[in-house]
Amino acid sequence: MRKTPSSIFRTGALLFVLLCTLPLPGQRRNARYTDYIRTYAPLAVEQMKQHKIPASITLAQGLLESGAGMSTLARKSNNHFGIKCHGDWRGKTVRHTDDAPNECFRVYGKVEDSYDDHSAFLKRGARYAFLFELKITDYKAWARGLKKAGYATDPSYANRLITIIEDYELYKYDAQGLSKRAARQREKELRKKPWLAAPHEVLLAGGLAYVVAREGDTFELLGKEFEISWKRLVRYNDLHRDYTLEAGDIIYLKEKRKKALKPHKVYVVKDGDSMHSISQTYGIRLKNLYKMNRKAADYVPEIGDRLRLR
Repeated sequence: MRKTPSSIFRTGALLFVLLCTLPLPGQRRNARYTDYIRTYAPLAVEQMKQHKIPASITLAQGLLESGAGMSTLARKSNNHFGIKCHGDWRGKTVRHTDDAPNECFRVYGKVEDSYDDHSAFLKRGARYAFLFELKITDYKAWARGLKKAGYATDPSYANRLITIIEDYELYKYDAQGLSKRAARQREKELRKKPWLAAPHEVLLAGGLAYVVAREGDTFELLGKEFEISWKRLVRYNDLHRDYTLEAGDIIYLKEKRKKALKPHKVYVVKDGDSMHSISQTYGIRLKNLYKMNRKAADYVPEIGDRLRLR
């Protein structure tokens, strides 16, 4: 059966993702993470209501710092946020190797105490004061702020938090922690900018940024979300302005390359391929794919044809 242009595009997009070996949002989730979220999300929301710390940030930190509740500190000391003793701690302590051997960490009677102390730790610490001036629903700014303030030494700490929040849609819990007035303001904002409720994750493949389209996406909405002209998005992806996006489509956020990256030199055409799907798979501008293979615009690849990619 002959494939439609849109199905060919999605086939090429799928190949692209497989080539890049990058996980996509919505793939199989870690059961321990989902169990942890189910158990402690209400606690994180309550902390947000009381202390104005995004529930998404609290949950993401709890997941990351405690290994979804499975770390030694979490299991034996109810310490879900890796908080060390410091000079002002008067409670029980335990020795544990982290950045250095035999460091002092706080021990809590129950997990709820760990969540309470995490909020108090952030609110009490002068170096974290600037976080509370950030928008409470801007989890990305909070994640980067925590890294900037020195909460963790891991250079990728902010990105890891953001990835957890987006992969497990933890931003949804921030809406639950808003006051009625803030919730109304948020609802009004989302009517103008619907992508804020579930922002797309930007993925990279060989330096090319792209997103995976979802049901209901349009070039106009993606353009507004990433502050790129929707006409540019159409051009970057060698599509026409009337093309209807479907879930699973790969949409580049910047111009594709003139040739494929090494080691991809030659491609043997398979059933269902088109010049567009091949260009999308390898991140090559369509016009350059035609040019390097000396093909006219009306060329239709046939099974077994060998096409240069670089």
